[in-house]
Amino acid sequence: MVKRPRTTPKKPQLYRVEVLRAERLTPHMQRVTVGGTALADFPWMGYDHWFRLFVRLPHQSAFAMPEISGKQWWLKYLAAAETTRPHCANYTIADFRAADAELDIDFVVHLGPSGEPEGPAAIWACAATPGEKLAIFDQGILFAPPADTTELTIVADESGLPAVTGILRSLPPGTTGRVIQEVPTAADHRDLPAPTGITITWINRDDPTAVPGVKALQALQTLENLDPHGYAFVVGEAKLATHGRRHLHHIGLPKDRITFSGFWKH
Repeated sequence: MVKRPRTTPKKPQLYRVEVLRAERLTPHMQRVTVGGTALADFPWMGYDHWFRLFVRLPHQSAFAMPEISGKQWWLKYLAAAETTRPHCANYTIADFRAADAELDIDFVVHLGPSGEPEGPAAIWACAATPGEKLAIFDQGILFAPPADTTELTIVADESGLPAVTGILRSLPPGTTGRVIQEVPTAADHRDLPAPTGITITWINRDDPTAVPGVKALQALQTLENLDPHGYAFVVGEAKLATHGRRHLHHIGLPKDRITFSGFWKH
């Protein structure tokens, strides 16, 4: 049985932080570690705790973050001038060390024809240097298994790997289930701390022109039945999420026991 985590922060708020260091974890994953006194009381909840990330765009000379709060934060963000308004994207906390007030953010790095990173967040992450200012707006957790969950089925492409890592790290001993994790290459595998009852299957895409999530979906579709008291978590490219949910429901999982989210769209 899996304990249901609390899914929303008690008081969502904006945290202004700065880059402490950056490193390439694997060929397609860049880690940026941020910190600051604002994180001293950050209410990390484990699992797939996520946040809104705000970073400077390449053409901007400095980071300028408007004050935002509450459910109407988006309106205040859009009210800022486009010339100074930072880029906004959703990310999962890869790890948090309260004693050091440090938070890790993992960025998927897709490379263009000339080998350069693509996408505003990845471009920023690959060029981030100590002292760079940014902000995060706390959002909470998507992973929400019912209290009577008997087993887990977790499926993701590389954009969901930070969430999968956090979930597995947070699960209580004795949890059973399976993980299907797609990544670009075998060099992108990492050690995933998980209960002994969790089986982890890595899927290597290998073809740089292939659409992420397709192979993970194909692996999921080989499952023919599931315990109706189980719970599934499917995230990544939009088709993986939506088609994955459809198959899971087809083989026995009620819709209210499936969390799915398209983190991005090909």
